[in-house]
Amino acid sequence: MNSPATVPLGRTNILISPLGIGTWAWGDRFFWNYGRDYHADDVRSAFATAVAEGITFFDTAEVYGMGRAERFLGEMVAQSEQPVVIATKFFPFPWRLRRAAMRRALKLSLKRLGLESVDLYQIHFPWPPRSTDFWVSALGELVAEGLVRAAGVSNYNAEQMRRAHALLQTKGVPLASNQVHYSLLHRAPERNGVLNACRELGITLIAYSPLEMGLLTGKYTPENPPGGVRNRRYSRAYLARIRPLIGLLREIGQAHGGKTPAQVALNWAICKGTVPIPGAKNARQAQSNAGALGWRLSDDEIAALDAASEPLQRP
Repeated sequence: MNSPATVPLGRTNILISPLGIGTWAWGDRFFWNYGRDYHADDVRSAFATAVAEGITFFDTAEVYGMGRAERFLGEMVAQSEQPVVIATKFFPFPWRLRRAAMRRALKLSLKRLGLESVDLYQIHFPWPPRSTDFWVSALGELVAEGLVRAAGVSNYNAEQMRRAHALLQTKGVPLASNQVHYSLLHRAPERNGVLNACRELGITLIAYSPLEMGLLTGKYTPENPPGGVRNRRYSRAYLARIRPLIGLLREIGQAHGGKTPAQVALNWAICKGTVPIPGAKNARQAQSNAGALGWRLSDDEIAALDAASEPLQRP
């Protein structure tokens, strides 16, 4: 069974590819070493390759690369002949206390993106001092004005998401998505009610870090750990513990014509009914991500991956 060319974004009329590209790394110097490990031409080739492979959904945020990710995306969208769906995010900094702050932030994002409106605008975190209701209500107003086509949230728990959905519903606006951390090594949305609530309410779960920052690609081992900040997040002991899961991903991939561990891990996320958004810093990574589309794991393979990953869950 092949993956469909597009899937609906929540209960909106917006159609997106079953897998998107996350742009956190585009221009990020601190965490991802932009300017040292990869450069602007690499980012441009990642975008071009993704679009050529049918990936039409790109997720960014005002804080990614201090605005560089949005500027990169705006530049490339302007030069592309293929229509794409763009999502960005509002960060509720504690000094942002008025609804006008969201409007100003959106206007700046639109300027960097070179757009008059954005397809999906998301509240990045449910952080105080303002309540989630306050920002969700402001977001609904931006949808009503036509500056935003669809409303989304990010990192909301099940209760917060249900409240956001109910509040937007009073304005005639569907809550299109909740973007949360979800991968074979972080299946918390299955246990905390988020995934079930998304299914119940017709909300798209957008899965960030679906490859767990490279761990599920199989390229890192206790002898070859990730560098930089990631080196402190994943111990060599944990890298040793996940080896059997990586082995199973390889085995299943071979049964599907030589798919890589990363492609199997992404297909698993798609089979769970989510839209994963792995990063892509260059054309090779974008090409690899696209290899997760157009095929589907069997129920038995999904169950085997569930069982193998269960003891490896990270908080």
